[in-house]
Parts: sequence; C-alpha cells; structure tokens
Amino acid sequence: MNDSGLHAYGPLVIHLLVAATLAGIIASLSKLIGWRRPNKAKQQAYECGMEPTGDAREPFSVKFYLVAMIFILFDVEAIFLYPWALVFRRLGMYGFVEMMIYIAILLVGYFYLWKKGALDWHK
Repeated sequence: MNDSGLHAYGPLVIHLLVAATLAGIIASLSKLIGWRRPNKAKQQAYECGMEPTGDAREPFSVKFYLVAMIFILFDVEAIFLYPWALVFRRLGMYGFVEMMIYIAILLVGYFYLWKKGALDWHK
C-alpha cells in the first residue's frame, strides 16, 4: 500500500463515477425517448408566469448585484460555523473565544452595511 493516503479516496471516486454515469444515461434516455411536440406556446419565452414585455437586455440596478454579493459573503462565512461546531469540545475555551471574535467581525460588517443603506430597498 502506498503511504500517501490516496487509497482512501477510492470509494469517493467510484461514487462520483457512478453518479456521473447514471446522470448521463438518464439525460441521454430522456433526449432519445422523450416526446417532442413543439408549438408556439412552448417556444415562447417564459417569465414567471407573466407575458414577457420589454427588452431582455435592460440594465439592472447595481443594488441587485450588491445584495447578491452580500448574501454570498455572509453565506460562505456561516459555513465556517459547521466545522467549528464539530470540534468545539476539543478546542475548549480558546476555540469559543476565537469563534466569538469571528462572529463579532461578521456582525461589525453586517452593521456597517446596514448603516450604509446597502440593505435598504426603499431608497
């Protein structure tokens, strides 16, 4: 056996290959066997159940992108809480203080965005 530890990833690689193969087979069978009856209603653009109006290339407000990036930022930061929770008992008081500092930094960023009006939609 190799001492690199890569042999432990064998089941994961097999799982990913089986999942990718199965997804490919299902998508291919759907394309080959599925019914195709195109008509005018099916070929029309669909916008949330409403009739499409206006130009699709209309510029969006920067506010949408800002809120999306803020969401991604805080969502990714919240993911770091899960591994910390798993090793919390081993870390002891040091880990607790460390995470409280981390959460305090996140809250400072959140309140900064709130005070700047980045989360206010009524402007």
